[in-house]
Amino acid sequence: MSTKSLYLTFRQQIFDALDAEAVQQMSREELEKQIQNAVDILARSASRPMTAMMRAGLVKSLLDELLGLGPLQPLIEDQTITDIMVNGPDNIYFERNGKLKRSEITFVNEAQLLEVAKRIASRVGRRVDESSPTVDARLEDGSRVNIVIPPIALDGTAISIRKFREQKIGLEELVGFGAMSPEIARVLMIASRCRLNVLISGGTGSGKTTLLNALSQYIDNDERIITIEDAAELRLQQPHVVRLETRTASIENTGAVNQRDLVINALRMRPDRIILGECRGSEAFEMLQAMNTGHDAQCRPCTPTLRVMRLPVWNPWS
Repeated sequence: MSTKSLYLTFRQQIFDALDAEAVQQMSREELEKQIQNAVDILARSASRPMTAMMRAGLVKSLLDELLGLGPLQPLIEDQTITDIMVNGPDNIYFERNGKLKRSEITFVNEAQLLEVAKRIASRVGRRVDESSPTVDARLEDGSRVNIVIPPIALDGTAISIRKFREQKIGLEELVGFGAMSPEIARVLMIASRCRLNVLISGGTGSGKTTLLNALSQYIDNDERIITIEDAAELRLQQPHVVRLETRTASIENTGAVNQRDLVINALRMRPDRIILGECRGSEAFEMLQAMNTGHDAQCRPCTPTLRVMRLPVWNPWS
């Protein structure tokens, strides 16, 4: 019997025996000990000898499902992986060193995958169900996650995770990677130092947030900075930073706060600079108004279009 077959066999028996309320009261160490004992008992009753490595793997997989993100947990813990893409229970991809690879990891079934998706959403105070089939949120470690469930996702629950990088990349590193020339890097450094308005545009995964983080390193420490994001990704090191994050509507469809609301509010907070994580909707007009009235701004439109770049800064209602 393979390790996976053992996992499927033991998983159901152990989960059926566990008291959900008791599990919530246990520490990770206590739960791990309980699972180790259960695995040993089941292995003896099945007359199935296990190596120490196989036993440790089974215990970790069961712990990951109870406390972590199930089969995705090893990919989350792998520091060399930057993106994780789930296209249904049997179709998982990851990106490493800029290349997409299909993972051998799979979910037991769609129900297990959906349970992980709901766990992710609940941890950030969101919900995902048929009435609210999409979620865009941020994990505890700063990673960004998007979830789409059936019937919107036709082939099973889809999860996209953009992992947060602890290591900051500066303009020097971007030059070293060949992302830009030294001359362009110097121009961008001067633009950031001199408080010029900057608009960063590019496709998905092109490094817009990476560049925005790199430019933020040249902001003076005595400036008051307001950042506005759907899911906080920016990591500014300056001492005077106020981070604002949007909020989706509650179950009663109330309480939503969008980027436009936050841009308008930021203008009342005496900012020296406003940094908008993504510019995708009506907040573009408010941002251009802020630029036109003397507030220094940096932002990145989610999709580059000439139409956005050419928006006139005028108020038709004035």
